[in-house]
Formats: sequence, C-alpha cells, structure tokens
Amino acid sequence: MFMEELGLESAGLDKLIKSSYKLLGLISYLTTGEMETRAWTIVDGTKAPGAAGKIHTDFERGFIKADIISYEDLVKSGSMTEAREKGLIRSEGKEYVMKDGDVVNFKFNV
Repeated sequence: MFMEELGLESAGLDKLIKSSYKLLGLISYLTTGEMETRAWTIVDGTKAPGAAGKIHTDFERGFIKADIISYEDLVKSGSMTEAREKGLIRSEGKEYVMKDGDVVNFKFNV
C-alpha cells in the first residue's frame, strides 16, 4: 500500500537486481518438483546441456533432452499436469538456448 501511495511500481532493490542481471548478461531458469522450486542463474546464451550442468556436472555429461515451459504459461495453466494436457510443454535438445523464465525438467542418463 505504501508503494502504491507513492506511485511506485517496484522496489529499488528489484530494479537494482534486474539492472545488474542485464549488465552482467545473466538470466534465470527454474526447476520445480514436489519438494521445492529453485531458480538457477546462467549466462544469457547458455544451451540446455550447460544449464543442466549448473545443477550437477552429471546432468550435463548425460544430457538427453529438456522438457520446457515458460513461467507465464505454467502459471496460466495452474499446474504441470494441466500444461502437459494442453500441449504447452515442449522437448528441446542439445542446441536449445535457454530463455529467461524457462521452467525445465532435464532428462539425463549417466
């Protein structure tokens, strides 16, 4: 309410973080499961296997594919199950360049 009264759309810290990410050429992607949802920071332009390697080197070495949905589409769908039923989750290979806000489930074999 305080920010609304002052006509502010976002806090200064939010602006600082977004500007810093842009200046440093960073983006974030998300992984989610029953236990937790986590954001991972990577360099803009990173391909899917490199992003998987950010979680664990075995993920990058044994990369098979990545099931991906945008954060916005996931929120609109309400759940991964609904998104899958609507055909919004797509499988991407080793050449896929990650996008800011991708929600990913990596498939790998080690």
